[in-house]
Amino acid sequence: MRVISIVSTKGAVGKTTVAANLAGLLVDAGLRVLLLDLDSQPTLSSYYALNQKASAGTYEFIALNQTSPAQIISKTEVKGLDLIISNDDQGRLSTLLLHAPDCRLRLRNLLDQFGASYDLLLIDTQGARSVLLEMATLASDLALSPVTPEMLAARELHRGILKLLSELEPFRHLGITTPSLRLLLNQVNARWKDTQMIIRGLRETLIKTPNISILYTLIPDRVAYLNAASLGLPVHRMESRQSPGRRSSSTLETMRALAAELFPEWRSAIYTVNRVSVIQSGDSSRECSR
Repeated sequence: MRVISIVSTKGAVGKTTVAANLAGLLVDAGLRVLLLDLDSQPTLSSYYALNQKASAGTYEFIALNQTSPAQIISKTEVKGLDLIISNDDQGRLSTLLLHAPDCRLRLRNLLDQFGASYDLLLIDTQGARSVLLEMATLASDLALSPVTPEMLAARELHRGILKLLSELEPFRHLGITTPSLRLLLNQVNARWKDTQMIIRGLRETLIKTPNISILYTLIPDRVAYLNAASLGLPVHRMESRQSPGRRSSSTLETMRALAAELFPEWRSAIYTVNRVSVIQSGDSSRECSR
């Protein structure tokens, strides 16, 4: 099972949107995906409607080591996409973990329970530095950090996630390596004057940094992502072909490109998700591009 954490120490960069839509695309490609919502503000937990809600969630999973699927795993309306909901609205987990002997390694030690049932675990994290963010990072084999093309976001990247990875480096003495980091330029507006300058600056700064790279796929600032969230749908089902007169790719093309770049081993399955399969998913009546 691959474990990917969506990380940032800055809020409003689109972590939840990326997690929900990436999971939706991969499920339509035939993969078994589990979402874990570690944000005390449970946006991901409410993105997709639930067919079956479990009696427990993140708190029982992390605090009580409760791993029974029947108790902690909820089923979304997107067939094949499961979720461990966030139910730690008072932020008790951070305090508990700071006093636990396994602390930042707790999640890593729990994940063997799910390896046979899922191909991928996607973890959505809080947009701030915390022990939960550190725990999720150490449990992952890849970290994905959305970055908006603005100067403040670029500066926060250096003093936030890059600093976090550096401070977790001593865990290598326990045989635990920090995950590779992929940066995803998100909410990109080609009309912004400083967009290209910031993207170019980030690439030049990080080009020689080991295990850190910027993805070639860019996520545009498009209303389709907001509409998809409102309807509780994966965005690629909303817009499966490029609209006339628009230069940017359709959301189906964008999400396929992102998924294939992150998971080249699943590239063939990812590119089976096309306009025909999207319509056959049963959401053709809500496809905006038709």
